[in-house]
Amino acid sequence: MQAKHEWRKKEKSFYLPKNKPETLTVPEFSFISIQGEGSPASSAFTKKVEALYALAYTIKMMPKKMDKPPQGYFDFTVYPLEGVWDINEKAKANFDGTINKDELVYRLMIRQPDFVDQAFYRDMLELAKQKKANPFFEELSFEQIEEGKTVQMLHVGPFDNEPQSFEKMEAFAVAEGLARLSKVHREIYLSDPRKVTPDKLKTVLRFQVK
Repeated sequence: MQAKHEWRKKEKSFYLPKNKPETLTVPEFSFISIQGEGSPASSAFTKKVEALYALAYTIKMMPKKMDKPPQGYFDFTVYPLEGVWDINEKAKANFDGTINKDELVYRLMIRQPDFVDQAFYRDMLELAKQKKANPFFEELSFEQIEEGKTVQMLHVGPFDNEPQSFEKMEAFAVAEGLARLSKVHREIYLSDPRKVTPDKLKTVLRFQVK
């Protein structure tokens, strides 16, 4: 039987970078995702995260109970939550360098192993709906995303201190002769804010470059 796939051990380059900037080319991966706008402190944000995790754990657990699991199935550790962040058009038009969290635009996602396809995703989504009600199940989607060439680093500390890490990343990009494509960026959450104090939060920060 194939050993359990653990991303912390097998895919360190994507999820466990050092706390200094580096370049990384990220290939196409499959994700379950959901879009939103507004503050991460809102109840809607929390519910969307819950919908993602409910489906992610259904995808992980259900094949173990099936007589015929999907082709290529293997056991795995659920991937971490990720978020791609931007600000809305109104905020961009009036941007003065400060961020109002109510004006944030985001896409939250959890990567899926290669055996998950559109049909299996739909089947598991129906099962997740039966287990627990969540108004945002209908907004989930399954998609492939390729980031390509990026700069990334591990940020340790509160989310509000991320600009300090982005300054280091942008300086690194310039020194490497690279240009940041946009202010859109990706965050990968390695810590649970409910269990870790803000000064010890670990978040992978990443933006696309050319």
